[in-house]
Amino acid sequence: MPIFSALIAPIASIIDKVIPDPKERDAAKLQLLQMEGTQELAAIQTQMSAILAEAQSADPWTSRARPGFLYVMYAMILWSLPMGLIAAFRPAAAHDIANGITGYLNALPEALYGLFGTGYLGYTAARQFGKTRGTDK
Repeated sequence: MPIFSALIAPIASIIDKVIPDPKERDAAKLQLLQMEGTQELAAIQTQMSAILAEAQSADPWTSRARPGFLYVMYAMILWSLPMGLIAAFRPAAAHDIANGITGYLNALPEALYGLFGTGYLGYTAARQFGKTRGTDK
């Protein structure tokens, strides 16, 4: 899909040189843009169907993967409460724990964070799409 989008500008400049009539040229460019929209729509529909298929899977590991990730994030946020108590009584220990967690999170590859973000947004988009269509409750 990105390759097709990258070809739009060069093809449009070729249309400018090949088709002398301005009305025909505009019609050809409009058709080219409509083809791009169709390609993008088809790609989005394919992605959404894959996400929905995973969410509706009977396999508990597949259907609960994205919500499971959210539970991990909630646990990390809730961990701040006991860390606050530890910091009140043993600030050095809390500092060492925080440095350890920060070091671990900084050691994760940047692509993994992108994957988590994409999964989270994909799940959210699929849920919203399903709710607006009335297929999800």
